[in-house]
Amino acid sequence: MTKPSITLTVLCLLVAVSSVALGDFELTDNIRVNGFLQNRTAFNLDEDPYIGEEAWSSDRSSAHAAGNVLRFENAARLFFNGELGTAASWHADINLIYDTQGVNQYWRGHENYTQYDYLRELYLDTELAGIDLRLGKQQLVWGTADGIKLLDIINPTDFRWWNQDPMEDARIPVWMAVAERNLGSNGNLQAVVSQRRQNIIPGLRKGEHGVRSVAFVPPSGPSAPPGADNSRLFGTDQGHAFIMKGVDTITGKVNGFANIGAAMGAVTTTFYGDGFLPMPTSTFTNPLGGLNPALPELNTVGSFTNLTAAQTPAACRGVNGAACLKNFTEFTNGNITNLTDADPVTGAGWDTANPDSTWEYMPNTTLATFAAFTGMTTRYQRDYPGDTDVNLGLRYRGNLDNGLNFSLNYLYAYDPNPAVQIHWADPNTGEKLQVVDVTYQGPAGELHTLQVKNSAGKFYGAPAVDYSEVGNRAGLTDVTAANYAGSAPQLVFEETLNRIHNIGASFDYAWDLDLGDAPVVLRGEFLYQKDVLSPVIDRHALSYGHLTEALKMEKGDYFKYVLGADFTFFTNLAVSGQFIQFTNLDYVDEVRSRDPVTGQKFSRYTGDQATLHLDNGLKRGYEHKRFGSLFLSKPFGPSQEHRINNIAIFEEGGGWWNRLDLEYTIRDELLATLAWNHYWGSEDTLFGQFGKASNIQLGIKYLFE
Repeated sequence: MTKPSITLTVLCLLVAVSSVALGDFELTDNIRVNGFLQNRTAFNLDEDPYIGEEAWSSDRSSAHAAGNVLRFENAARLFFNGELGTAASWHADINLIYDTQGVNQYWRGHENYTQYDYLRELYLDTELAGIDLRLGKQQLVWGTADGIKLLDIINPTDFRWWNQDPMEDARIPVWMAVAERNLGSNGNLQAVVSQRRQNIIPGLRKGEHGVRSVAFVPPSGPSAPPGADNSRLFGTDQGHAFIMKGVDTITGKVNGFANIGAAMGAVTTTFYGDGFLPMPTSTFTNPLGGLNPALPELNTVGSFTNLTAAQTPAACRGVNGAACLKNFTEFTNGNITNLTDADPVTGAGWDTANPDSTWEYMPNTTLATFAAFTGMTTRYQRDYPGDTDVNLGLRYRGNLDNGLNFSLNYLYAYDPNPAVQIHWADPNTGEKLQVVDVTYQGPAGELHTLQVKNSAGKFYGAPAVDYSEVGNRAGLTDVTAANYAGSAPQLVFEETLNRIHNIGASFDYAWDLDLGDAPVVLRGEFLYQKDVLSPVIDRHALSYGHLTEALKMEKGDYFKYVLGADFTFFTNLAVSGQFIQFTNLDYVDEVRSRDPVTGQKFSRYTGDQATLHLDNGLKRGYEHKRFGSLFLSKPFGPSQEHRINNIAIFEEGGGWWNRLDLEYTIRDELLATLAWNHYWGSEDTLFGQFGKASNIQLGIKYLFE
């Protein structure tokens, strides 16, 4: 029997509670309608390509230029309010909206549970047995920090415009039941049961993938045009202004592992399939002490790049190993995904100490491991909880006689930020596969090779690979007809949501310090989160091709807080400053291995989820990430009918965001707006990565009743 969804449950509650509270379910004639018509038009300030905009690895073109229209959004918003009998009221918010500049249909018009949902809100307010109830699709705000969500975690967020739009627009209403009751004269208790929904993040969004597999079909040969098979790749949000580097690392057409994995399968098939690159002979030696030529499959990517032009196979036309690897790779890859950026003639650019392409991260990957990857495909799927898996919250809010206001908050919920885990699977049955990590102790150090097998002991990858002739080839299992599973393995990227505990508190206190025309308000929000999934990168495992161990999401705890002070100067100039810190209580930073030849360290560390990328060494995260913000707001005009606001946020690492917005009242029902959003600083920071997306936005809003 199928469980009812929370949407249906809340609708049934609406009817049941109304019937109990009202006796007769009567819709009165007193319905009030108001709303607005609005246009928002934004223009680019930069013509360089956005993150993930490239269609192939050497593509530097851009689909936009300075002055081009980034957003042309037209909306009609209708608000309905009415009474049900004498003991209840209802509210509906209808949102008719379309942006002609969305990169695809998903970002242009209506989509459920996004900022562009037709039905934003529909709820009933009533009272039953002394308890105030609000039932339906709604927003519930717990936190009030400037420019950041800390305790404001009941509703997910639509990040299509990052944080440029007002939070009441970006916040996604969900179906929920909220019960609230005053306790004495100074307390209030609120209980929440809400629908589970995820944040909307460009590059990771509903409708982009569903369940989808990629088998990388190579171009017809080295002369095929770049991007020949782009239509088969993930990345349908390509060209969106606010794709983060961390997301591009998953689904980007060029730098996303969901595409790179499939390309690796095609390239390794070429290794063992058409003879373009013969199996190395005695001229091909491993830097770990020169392994026996009888074990050529234990030679590595790194050793191949060390070959001189004279040592490379004849098919490489007399270029060195790094250039040969580039030419061989692009024979299959067609210069699409970022497998190697070495020069095809000189080999220049190959640098394992400062990697920015896939093979540079994998110098110790053996040819035997490539055999296990032969023909591999990738698959992107979602494994989300259903609507019956709800979020549960409780908040107590009170105040003391000395004027201190405070709250205590608890929310047991699914983290709205999606996490992507990877595993090997049988492409036909979906069975999760086991990775066999075989260690070979060479003359100068340890070498790892990988094989993939199912629960029946059958192996995947290149069929009929005979490892038996020399001591079972250093522990490798023969992939012969008897123990071959009959197919290539599939690397599965599984997008999930994880249950976490959120324990929070807040305070605010008005303190008269005679610094302005009003008391100083000191405030703070605090949040402890348990079991949050964060990326942990194992560069040692990645160096020898153990992808599922190298790129993992692991549970850990966080403590976050915001401390702020609000001032008023010169009668009506509001000034607010904040200090923000996020602390990873389970931060990982350890050296796992050192390359015996180059001395390079391979570490295991917590990655920066927003910005880790192939071009920045899969960036480390911060154990303590700090932000500072300053917000200014001032009305002006003869009747103070206009307003100017500015918020600036600085983040540790050198990222900045500044939003200046002006609201000008032409007449009571007609408003004009101007907003300037500027991002700058390090491209490897949360804000700085969006430097190419800085923009100016003009708006006009007509209010009606």
